[in-house]
Amino acid sequence: MDSLTQIVLGIATAELVAGKKLHNKTFLYGAVLGTIPDLDIVVGKFMSAVGGVAIHRGLSHSLLFFVFLAPVLGCLISKIEKEKINFNSATLLAFWCLVTHVVLDVFTSWGTQIFWPLEHRFALKTIFVIDPLYTIPLLISLIFVWKNSDYFLRRKYAIRGLISSSSYLLLTCILKLFALQQFETALQNQNFAYQELIVKPTAFNCILWNANVATPKGYYLADYSLFDSQPIRFTFYPKNEELEEKLVNSDDFQRLKKISEGWYLVTEHNNRLFFNDLRFGLLNDQPENPQFAFSYEFVNEAHGTLVAHEVPKAKRDGKALLQKIVTRIKGN
Repeated sequence: MDSLTQIVLGIATAELVAGKKLHNKTFLYGAVLGTIPDLDIVVGKFMSAVGGVAIHRGLSHSLLFFVFLAPVLGCLISKIEKEKINFNSATLLAFWCLVTHVVLDVFTSWGTQIFWPLEHRFALKTIFVIDPLYTIPLLISLIFVWKNSDYFLRRKYAIRGLISSSSYLLLTCILKLFALQQFETALQNQNFAYQELIVKPTAFNCILWNANVATPKGYYLADYSLFDSQPIRFTFYPKNEELEEKLVNSDDFQRLKKISEGWYLVTEHNNRLFFNDLRFGLLNDQPENPQFAFSYEFVNEAHGTLVAHEVPKAKRDGKALLQKIVTRIKGN
């Protein structure tokens, strides 16, 4: 999830674990601890475009890593706050703030290696990485926590915020199952034979859902709004395997294939090759020249090596995507 959400979740968790001992310092420690797993993004800045993406939500989001990191952080916190909290309590504080960060990330579309060193990335795909309806209840509850000095009142508000946000998270799971059923029914009614289907939410909401449908020759992409009244329409995108052959010797291409979990398309525009991650949707509705939210262009560098560079997203792209989502949410 986004940094603000992880900060407020970290603070709410810290309040429940150590609010009686640390009082308003839970805001400091919760914010810092809730942010630590995402410091892999900073490390990624010193790596190649693909390398930085590959390590994100890897080791730094592992429960095994937290088992070793939490005591180190607990020792540091207990020494700083030696008259307020002991080592055991500080270690529990660190551990639960780290764990709640990762558990929340599992609900998003980007895979999380929560059981690293196992390579599998878990992604429930029920909530977008930024969703105000999850974050706002927590944020409001923390305002009341900050304004009150009574421990039991603070704890009550923290619990209310966590219950509200967690209830919304549960709602997204239910809505995803409903959307999944709609896509499966539409595929059956339209006699589509397919190998695999994934469903995930669009940006900032849980009303409009996307589907990726894998077939031997390509992918069908579609969306579904809870307000739809017409049948779901699927658009086909061929795999372009002849373009993939041009990239088979590229290490970046092989790594991107793994990162995307096989949900990708290679496209060509103006003699330039692009790798497109299908899991994060389209910026336009042009099958003949699709523009995907996450794309990498392959550039010939030293010794003829094809290196992937992330395609920068312009502000107008984000604005166009939001306008498209707002229009589409209203129904077809």
